[in-house]
Amino acid sequence: MEPQWYDDALGVVSTARGRAARALERAERATASAERRERQRVSDPDSDEFHAQAAEMHRRSAACHRSSAALHAAFADRTAAWVRGKGSRPRFMTGVAEALGTGSAAIALVDSAQNQLAIAVSDEPALNAQDLEYVLGEGPCRDAAYERRPVHSAGEQMGRRWPGYGPALTSMGISSVLAVPLETRAGCFGALAVFDPRAGLVGSADLDEVTAALTRIVLLGPDADPELYGGTDHRDTVQQAAGALSVRLACGVDDALALIKARAFTDETTTEAVARRILDEDPYL
Repeated sequence: MEPQWYDDALGVVSTARGRAARALERAERATASAERRERQRVSDPDSDEFHAQAAEMHRRSAACHRSSAALHAAFADRTAAWVRGKGSRPRFMTGVAEALGTGSAAIALVDSAQNQLAIAVSDEPALNAQDLEYVLGEGPCRDAAYERRPVHSAGEQMGRRWPGYGPALTSMGISSVLAVPLETRAGCFGALAVFDPRAGLVGSADLDEVTAALTRIVLLGPDADPELYGGTDHRDTVQQAAGALSVRLACGVDDALALIKARAFTDETTTEAVARRILDEDPYL
């Protein structure tokens, strides 16, 4: 009998492949609608502009669904390979990073006050970069979500824009960062960050399509999985540790959380690592 994790992983593969297939079906329907509009431009020249705009809308929708399908299919392939003993346990965001031609990418979900609620990352550098933004309260995802526009910074410019975050990011070996908002008509709920983006990514169709796929389908669509197959971190451990520390020190939870962030920055570690020490009743804080 196979272990439970094996059956669970196969279930994830099946779910991801199903989502990829449904996204491709939607892409085909959108493409068919675009082609129908193109034919109507010929038969109804008086409404040429209307049909042209509708065709373009359907083509963008098709590209968005194809991007979503590719992301889910890539995750399914990685998970299937992992089940066979190849590589490490996959992260959905690894596929996002590869689709954008980089090694590291992350999503940060925020509330209306730009407080970071949850993250999903492709690898350890992306995790460390997002934790740094969480600790310092400054960085590209925060700015992109607040300003609701792309933010791109590189080299010394990062230090000028983010006095704490910029130099720390450079010390991690990351020389540039691009962040774009994740928006709906109701507002902005987060940002996608790409670390050391390839030349030409800013304003590219690849970036537009992946961002649209994440926003319209992967995170919020009718077939959405905001947990990204278990890869979304809501910082539960950090919040639990802040509560425990507030009791231990007889202070407010916000003050306890500030202490955790300060210790993480001082020790050049993650808030998760600090939180686990606290929950293990390490007296160092």
